[in-house]
Amino acid sequence: MNTVFLLLMLLSIPNQPSVTYKGILYFTELECLNAKQEYKKAYENKSLEYKQRVKTEAFCIPFDAFPLTTLQKT
Repeated sequence: MNTVFLLLMLLSIPNQPSVTYKGILYFTELECLNAKQEYKKAYENKSLEYKQRVKTEAFCIPFDAFPLTTLQKT
């Protein structure tokens, strides 16, 4: 088993039927945390009007996975 890290980004927008989400898989915690930081920085650079309407959160979630043959680093 290998430990991988899922960057889970959640986005809440008024008048939408549910929360929108996106997930990206990373091989190391550092890669995931860096991507999370970049995501949060991009949100903070949005206008105040945007941030008042749209709320977001991101999490790096570690979990065990079988070896991933389609995502092997080269």
